[in-house]
Amino acid sequence: MVDTHKFPGKQPDKSQGESALQPGSVLQGRYRITGVIGVGGMGSVYQARDLRFPNVTRYVAVKEMLNLSTDQSIREMTLKTFERESDMLASLSHPAVPKIYEYFPSKTRAYLVMEYINGRDLEMIINSSTDFLPVETVLRWALDLCDVLGYLHSQKPEPIIFRDVKPSNIMVDEHGQIRLVDFGIAKIFQEGQKGTMIGTEGYSAPEQYRGEASPASDVYGIGATLHHLLTRRDPRLEPPFTFHERPIREVNPAVPPEFEAIIMKALEFKPEDRYPNAAVMKQALEQLTHPVAPAISIGAKAVPEEGGTTWVGAGVKPLWVFECEDEIRSSPTVYRGVVYVGAHDNNLYAVNANDGTFRWKYPAEGRIVATPAVAEEENLVVFGSTDSLFYAVDVRVGQLQWTVRAQGPILSTCSIVHGHAFFGSDDGNLYAVRLATGRVQWKFASGGAIRSRPLVAGELIVFGTEIGDVVSTDLSGKMVWRFRAKRAVSSSPLEHDGLVVFGSMDWQVYALDIVRGWKVWEFRTSKPVVSSPAYGDGKIYVGSVDGSLYALDLATGKERWRFETEGQITSSPAFANGAVYFGGVDGHVYSVDAKNGRLRWKFKTGGPVPGSPAVVDGVVYIGSMDHALYALKA
Repeated sequence: MVDTHKFPGKQPDKSQGESALQPGSVLQGRYRITGVIGVGGMGSVYQARDLRFPNVTRYVAVKEMLNLSTDQSIREMTLKTFERESDMLASLSHPAVPKIYEYFPSKTRAYLVMEYINGRDLEMIINSSTDFLPVETVLRWALDLCDVLGYLHSQKPEPIIFRDVKPSNIMVDEHGQIRLVDFGIAKIFQEGQKGTMIGTEGYSAPEQYRGEASPASDVYGIGATLHHLLTRRDPRLEPPFTFHERPIREVNPAVPPEFEAIIMKALEFKPEDRYPNAAVMKQALEQLTHPVAPAISIGAKAVPEEGGTTWVGAGVKPLWVFECEDEIRSSPTVYRGVVYVGAHDNNLYAVNANDGTFRWKYPAEGRIVATPAVAEEENLVVFGSTDSLFYAVDVRVGQLQWTVRAQGPILSTCSIVHGHAFFGSDDGNLYAVRLATGRVQWKFASGGAIRSRPLVAGELIVFGTEIGDVVSTDLSGKMVWRFRAKRAVSSSPLEHDGLVVFGSMDWQVYALDIVRGWKVWEFRTSKPVVSSPAYGDGKIYVGSVDGSLYALDLATGKERWRFETEGQITSSPAFANGAVYFGGVDGHVYSVDAKNGRLRWKFKTGGPVPGSPAVVDGVVYIGSMDHALYALKA
């Protein structure tokens, strides 16, 4: 485990006031120190266990800030400034910003308790390989980085300027997500006057050397970071502000010219010649991911141009396209002639299935990644969001009926059985919620974030966790068995003939006895498995990040056939009428013959397709990161 909540620098002065925290010591009667994560001139960063969760090992990061000035007025001003900064950070709500849990002062020190993040920072990733990083991966990181910095730049009444964008301050967590760390609270403990240079040489914009900073300064840091990632040339070892003399493609020809042009614009010497903020830079980067996406207003219907489809078999016809305001990573649900789908623009959309016309939308407070589910008896469509809320909306008119608040983002799709919704959260709990009232009947603490869809089979509930556990409980929330994979299980389990089948980030597909949790077989792919399996014609179908869709014998786990695409497969396949349908990160929607794995047809969207299809009445409904929901003739 590696964590980059750190303050590089000298050993802190422990000669005054309180001594440094030792393993085993307890802060506020709640946080037991378990080790030191990092040490810097302004204090140390500790790993601690939260004792208020006795049945779950929940770690937090405790940042210590020294306040050793002998001037009482400076000490008081420093403390007040730190309190304001802590309040500001606690008010932020973005998936890439670590959560702030608590702040408290203590004599010569102040402490900030925040989310503990497992992962590696980008500098460690660069240094761990001698090869160039994949351009597609760097582009995805660039989009995520611009997204979180754009969020900071949009704060009111004044934008928040990060000021120190560099690889070591950007983490890729255990789930592959970008996280921004080291928000520079330490700077408020510096007693320098206005005009002090804040940042890191090589990554900091020229104006920061004059003590000035704006959103465009962060844009410069993004450019310098991307330059380093793509060329492996550390700007700290080069003469400052010489990026115009170091074209990226001269070092790494695999970088597209359009991507290079965006980065070089971000690295312009004058702030007015760069992108004004990270959000504008993100818009430019998005054009690289879906340059051919049709410009369709919300509710409009259209048929993509003929060039958008690869015609492999007869009878393939795109029917309509519905354009949302942002990426679609959620999978659609079809109910009584209406398609429900969530999007990264925070909206749940209801669209007429026959022609793609708009019915209504409901705005959540965060992104919707989970697939919506319909509770027929209650006339509700229910779904979770990254805002930690689970929503119940009237299926007919889109009016909110109730919400349930979890303590972490809800990326798990729910299962509806016996008048209850069962879903997981990143807070580690499996929730059972009564649909008629929105009341939480019980919750089960699993010990790890839950992003898979709970399987409800008879009297058992089975779900995966991000720490690699697959857990079975009964309908009252009492644990029945637990199986440990080697890495995270985001794949949703499938049950058939007494077996529960799922994939794992450890590259394996597992089949367990559903009653006892014993392993019956396992099948190894070439890379992690995020895709959830589907069953049909005696076979299990599941995709892998290695780019292949596998067909496995249900009883033995032996490979029957595989179909290779040009990119990763995180989409979960759907089986219908002798065919398997799924999306690919290469931007295609595929239809493959279930008997032999031969391609029937494929359709090219304008962006990656990480979501899964719904196949109803001979139509395939599927979303894409090009912002569009497609209806394709099966």
